[in-house]
Amino acid sequence: MRAVVQRVSEASVSIDGSVHAAVGPGLLVLLGIEAADNPEDIEWLCTKIVQLRIFNDEQGQLNRSLQEIEGELLLISQFTLQASTKKGNRPSFSKAARPEQANLLYEQMIAQLHTLLGPRLKTGVFGADMKVSLINDGPVTIWFDTKQKE
Repeated sequence: MRAVVQRVSEASVSIDGSVHAAVGPGLLVLLGIEAADNPEDIEWLCTKIVQLRIFNDEQGQLNRSLQEIEGELLLISQFTLQASTKKGNRPSFSKAARPEQANLLYEQMIAQLHTLLGPRLKTGVFGADMKVSLINDGPVTIWFDTKQKE
Protein backbone atom coordinates (compact mmCIF):
# COMPACT_ATOMS: atom_id res chain seq x y z
CA MET A 1 0.00 0.00 0.00
CA ARG A 2 1.07 3.49 -0.69
CA ALA A 3 -0.42 6.44 1.09
CA VAL A 4 0.03 10.17 0.80
CA VAL A 5 -0.95 11.74 4.11
CA GLN A 6 -1.58 15.46 4.15
CA ARG A 7 -2.27 17.56 7.23
CA VAL A 8 -5.23 19.74 6.30
CA SER A 9 -7.22 22.63 7.69
CA GLU A 10 -10.09 21.26 5.62
CA ALA A 11 -10.66 18.82 2.78
CA SER A 12 -13.61 17.57 0.78
CA VAL A 13 -14.47 15.18 -2.00
CA SER A 14 -17.16 15.88 -4.58
CA ILE A 15 -18.84 13.38 -6.88
CA ASP A 16 -21.07 14.47 -9.78
CA GLY A 17 -20.85 18.10 -8.63
CA SER A 18 -22.02 17.47 -5.05
CA VAL A 19 -19.92 17.31 -1.90
CA HIS A 20 -19.87 13.69 -0.79
CA ALA A 21 -17.74 14.13 2.34
CA ALA A 22 -15.81 16.87 4.09
CA VAL A 23 -13.51 17.15 7.10
CA GLY A 24 -12.28 19.98 9.24
CA PRO A 25 -8.81 19.97 10.78
CA GLY A 26 -7.15 16.60 10.36
CA LEU A 27 -5.78 14.45 7.56
CA LEU A 28 -6.46 13.74 3.92
CA VAL A 29 -5.17 10.27 2.99
CA LEU A 30 -4.81 9.19 -0.63
CA LEU A 31 -4.48 5.39 -0.74
CA GLY A 32 -3.10 3.20 -3.53
CA ILE A 33 -3.46 -0.57 -3.18
CA GLU A 34 -1.21 -3.09 -4.92
CA ALA A 35 -1.85 -6.74 -5.66
CA ALA A 36 0.64 -7.90 -2.99
CA ASP A 37 -1.12 -6.03 -0.16
CA ASN A 38 -2.74 -7.87 2.74
CA PRO A 39 -4.47 -7.25 6.10
CA GLU A 40 -1.11 -6.84 7.88
CA ASP A 41 -0.38 -3.86 5.61
CA ILE A 42 -3.71 -2.34 6.60
CA GLU A 43 -3.08 -2.74 10.32
CA TRP A 44 0.44 -1.28 10.11
CA LEU A 45 -0.62 1.66 7.95
CA CYS A 46 -3.72 2.53 10.00
CA THR A 47 -1.69 2.55 13.21
CA LYS A 48 1.02 4.72 11.65
CA ILE A 49 -1.50 7.20 10.27
CA VAL A 50 -3.54 7.78 13.42
CA GLN A 51 -0.46 7.88 15.68
CA LEU A 52 1.66 10.04 13.35
CA ARG A 53 2.78 13.07 15.35
CA ILE A 54 2.41 15.86 12.79
CA PHE A 55 0.17 18.30 14.66
CA ASN A 56 1.53 21.19 16.69
CA ASP A 57 1.65 21.13 20.46
CA GLU A 58 1.49 24.26 22.65
CA GLN A 59 5.12 25.09 21.77
CA GLY A 60 4.52 24.77 18.03
CA GLN A 61 6.39 21.45 17.79
CA LEU A 62 5.09 18.50 15.77
CA ASN A 63 4.25 16.35 18.79
CA ARG A 64 0.54 15.59 18.58
CA SER A 65 -1.28 12.85 16.67
CA LEU A 66 -4.64 12.80 14.93
CA GLN A 67 -6.03 10.90 17.91
CA GLU A 68 -4.69 13.48 20.36
CA ILE A 69 -6.25 16.45 18.56
CA GLU A 70 -9.44 14.48 17.87
CA GLY A 71 -9.08 15.41 14.21
CA GLU A 72 -10.96 14.03 11.24
CA LEU A 73 -9.67 11.89 8.39
CA LEU A 74 -10.79 11.80 4.77
CA LEU A 75 -9.74 8.57 3.01
CA ILE A 76 -9.68 8.51 -0.80
CA SER A 77 -8.79 5.48 -2.93
CA GLN A 78 -6.32 6.41 -5.68
CA PHE A 79 -4.91 3.56 -7.74
CA THR A 80 -2.58 5.94 -9.60
CA LEU A 81 -0.31 5.96 -6.54
CA GLN A 82 0.79 2.53 -7.74
CA ALA A 83 2.11 3.97 -11.00
CA SER A 84 5.53 2.93 -12.20
CA THR A 85 7.29 5.51 -14.36
CA LYS A 86 10.47 3.52 -14.80
CA LYS A 87 10.14 3.07 -18.57
CA GLY A 88 8.77 5.46 -21.14
CA ASN A 89 6.36 8.32 -20.56
CA ARG A 90 3.16 6.37 -19.98
CA PRO A 91 2.79 5.14 -16.39
CA SER A 92 2.36 1.42 -15.84
CA PHE A 93 -0.16 0.25 -13.26
CA SER A 94 0.82 -3.43 -13.39
CA LYS A 95 1.42 -3.58 -9.60
CA ALA A 96 -1.97 -2.06 -8.77
CA ALA A 97 -4.53 -4.47 -7.36
CA ARG A 98 -7.43 -5.45 -9.60
CA PRO A 99 -10.59 -3.50 -8.67
CA GLU A 100 -12.26 -6.42 -6.86
CA GLN A 101 -9.25 -7.02 -4.59
CA ALA A 102 -8.54 -3.31 -4.14
CA ASN A 103 -12.13 -2.57 -3.13
CA LEU A 104 -12.08 -5.40 -0.58
CA LEU A 105 -8.85 -4.09 0.98
CA TYR A 106 -10.14 -0.51 0.84
CA GLU A 107 -13.26 -1.59 2.76
CA GLN A 108 -11.06 -3.38 5.30
CA MET A 109 -9.00 -0.20 5.70
CA ILE A 110 -12.20 1.77 6.27
CA ALA A 111 -13.32 -0.73 8.93
CA GLN A 112 -9.97 -0.55 10.73
CA LEU A 113 -9.89 3.26 10.67
CA HIS A 114 -13.52 3.39 11.79
CA THR A 115 -12.58 1.27 14.81
CA LEU A 116 -9.86 3.81 15.66
CA LEU A 117 -11.69 7.04 14.76
CA GLY A 118 -15.42 6.34 14.72
CA PRO A 119 -17.47 9.06 13.03
CA ARG A 120 -14.37 11.22 12.52
CA LEU A 121 -13.60 9.05 9.46
CA LYS A 122 -15.03 10.14 6.11
CA THR A 123 -14.42 8.48 2.74
CA GLY A 124 -14.70 8.88 -0.97
CA VAL A 125 -16.37 6.27 -3.17
CA PHE A 126 -14.20 3.50 -4.57
CA GLY A 127 -13.88 3.75 -8.35
CA ALA A 128 -15.82 7.02 -8.63
CA ASP A 129 -14.63 10.06 -10.57
CA MET A 130 -13.88 12.29 -7.59
CA LYS A 131 -12.82 15.90 -7.24
CA VAL A 132 -10.74 16.41 -4.11
CA SER A 133 -10.23 19.83 -2.57
CA LEU A 134 -7.96 20.62 0.32
CA ILE A 135 -6.13 23.27 2.23
CA ASN A 136 -2.80 21.67 3.10
CA ASP A 137 -1.83 22.94 6.54
CA GLY A 138 1.87 23.68 6.85
CA PRO A 139 2.22 22.25 4.27
CA VAL A 140 2.81 18.88 5.89
CA THR A 141 2.79 15.87 3.55
CA ILE A 142 4.10 12.40 4.44
CA TRP A 143 4.42 9.42 2.10
CA PHE A 144 4.15 5.77 3.20
CA ASP A 145 4.83 2.52 1.37
CA THR A 146 4.08 -0.65 3.34
CA LYS A 147 6.65 -2.51 1.26
CA GLN A 148 9.37 -0.05 2.38
CA LYS A 149 8.76 0.39 6.10
CA GLU A 150 11.43 2.86 7.16
